[in-house]
Formats: sequence, C-alpha cells, structure tokens
Amino acid sequence: MSTALTLPPLTPDEAAHSRRLSHRIWEEIDKCGGWLSFERFMEMALYEPGLGYYSAGATKLGAGGDFVTAPEISSLFSRCLATQCSEILRQVSGGSILELGAGSGVMAADLLNELAAQGALPERYLILEVSADLRERQLAMIRERAAEHEARVDWLDRLPEEFRGVMLANEVLDALPVQRFRVRGDQLNALGVTWQLGRLDWSETHAAPELEAAVRRIEANSGERLPDGYTSEINTRLAPWIAGIGAALREGVALFIDYGLPQRQYYRSDRREGTLLCHFRHRFHDDPLINVGVQDIGAWVDFTAVAEAASAAGLTVAGFATQAHFLIGNGLEQLLAPAEVGHELASRVQLARQAMLLTLPGEMGERFKVIGLSRGFDQPLRGFGVRDLAATL
Repeated sequence: MSTALTLPPLTPDEAAHSRRLSHRIWEEIDKCGGWLSFERFMEMALYEPGLGYYSAGATKLGAGGDFVTAPEISSLFSRCLATQCSEILRQVSGGSILELGAGSGVMAADLLNELAAQGALPERYLILEVSADLRERQLAMIRERAAEHEARVDWLDRLPEEFRGVMLANEVLDALPVQRFRVRGDQLNALGVTWQLGRLDWSETHAAPELEAAVRRIEANSGERLPDGYTSEINTRLAPWIAGIGAALREGVALFIDYGLPQRQYYRSDRREGTLLCHFRHRFHDDPLINVGVQDIGAWVDFTAVAEAASAAGLTVAGFATQAHFLIGNGLEQLLAPAEVGHELASRVQLARQAMLLTLPGEMGERFKVIGLSRGFDQPLRGFGVRDLAATL
C-alpha cells in the first residue's frame, strides 16, 4: 500500500483547493459538536458542492487524472458490454439505456457506436450525473467519438419514475459514502473525523444502534465474532439506494460493475484494516484525511449486501460473475480474432495487452465483479453463461 510519503506533492492550486474544503469540513465538525461520522466526511470530500472531488473541475479519469477505468483501458470493454445490452434490449422489445455516473463519457460513446454496428441502438441513452463539470466532459466526448448519436443522449438530475431497458453503473457503488467501524473487545465503535492541532484526525465513539445492528448481522451470517481491533467499513446507504433503482426499473436489467467481494470474503477475520482505497495521480493509499477534495476515495463493494437489498426491493439477481468471465461470455475472444482486428501484428498485440488488463486475475479480471439485477426479465444473460457465482452471495 502506498503511503503519504510516496505521493507526489500537490500543486499550489490543488493545495489551496484542499485547504478550502478542509475548512468547510472543519465548520461541519464544529457544527456537529467536534465529531463527524466518516460517512458524512466521505460525502463532503467527494460531493460537497463546488469543492468535493466529483463536484469540482479537476481531471479525474484517464492518463492525466487519478485512475483509469476499464472503458478507458480499451473499447473492448464497452463493445462486450454492448453485446449484453443488445441481448437485453431485444428481449424487452426496445427500451433505453440509463448510465449512472458516466465518468469521462467514453463508455457511452463506445456503447452507442457498437450498438449501432449491431443494429440495436436504444430508444434513448440517458445519463444520470451529479457533476456539472463531468456532464460537460461527457458531452464533449460523445461529440468527439459518436457525434451521429448525440441526439439520442439526454442527461438526468434524478432517476426516472419508470424505466424499461438496461441500467449501467461502472465503478459507482464503490463511491457511495460508507461508515467505518472498529471492534474494541465486546464494544463496537464508529470511526469518525475530528479536528486536532490544525488538521483532520481520526476519532472513535460508541457506534450508533443502526451501525452496531448492521455489523452484528454480518457476524451472525458468518457464524463468528470479529476479532478485537478489527476495522472495516459498511454501506448502510446501499439498501435505500438499491430500493430507488428497484422503484424505477419496470422491465429490464441493471448491471453493476465494481471491485468487491461476497460478504463472507469481504469480512474475513484476516482482512483487519478494511478495503478503503484512495487514488491520487495513479497511486493508491489508505489515508482519506489527506489531499481532501483532490483525491478519490472508495471502498470495495459487499455484493452480498447488494443482492439482499435487491431482493428487498423486488428485484431478482440475474447473475454474478468476475469481470473476466463476463467479458468472455460476451464475445471478447471473437473480438480478438484476426478477422476482427485485421492482420496488422501491432494492432493485434495492442488489443491482446488491453484484454489482459481487463481479464487477468492480477489486474481487473477477478477484483472486479459484475452483478445483474432484473425485473420482468427471466431470460438467461450470456455474460453469466461462462460461470455464474451467484451461489457465493
């Protein structure tokens, strides 16, 4: 794990921005009596209007940002995803695509191009995006890479009341604010943020009943108590967030792609420090209290909790797979065939390298998972046809 000592220094503008957000967080800490839940801190660090990481104007994605997502590594990712979307759209006799948090917009552009090539364009391509800055970047990307499909694209401020088709979220669940906790003998503490000696610092207090009940349910499901000193995170906002998805989805499938694990693996006793990850200029570390507002903060996804929330919302788990198996199930190998990429060796080698980044266990292939949630759709999905791990949830 990288530490603060190995991170590049902030530019003067970044440092000034971080100080402004830190001061705003200090004001919130003071208003709350000197202690702020980590969930609220993470929400402010990422989404505070005009100051949070996703609300301000810095470049976040790609080579010039802090991290690279699968659609930016290669169009192979979006082309395989388009094959799955095409299958779903044909089964529901039309419908639209709704992308939640479209990042740079490259996935939307590549999806539209591939769906057009497959003769399966959606009625509309909707993007739910909270960041005005990212909306502008997404529009520019679509105009650059898929201009002929721009008229099909609309941006939303909230989920539609009724939706038919495919919902997509790539690396969205990991950015939902989480609570952090620490086991102290028989007591469960909440980890929060305070202000000490002119800087943000960690502080513990006895966990609220809601948080303690959620952790005790995890222990009951695993059949063992978490050890003394064990620290991790839990997303208590996940259930209402999935419930909103379930309320909107009338017919079709929601596909969530993110790094994460089933619950029994997530909360193993030897995973004592949790899964919290910060990204800054393509380096990752575990200190969210530095570089506030100019670094990404995320936590691995508990996919068992996603499945349970989906069931409570009236949705069906349509499948669960590693990213590698999902892409292979949607024709990745065919896209790498010589007839597909032409006979130039350099092109084949480049695509092969991109495919390895997307599928190798040491890269994104196993760390990232895909879960499908459906309503009014009972057909098997080809992305889960190679290996469906839903029984592990």
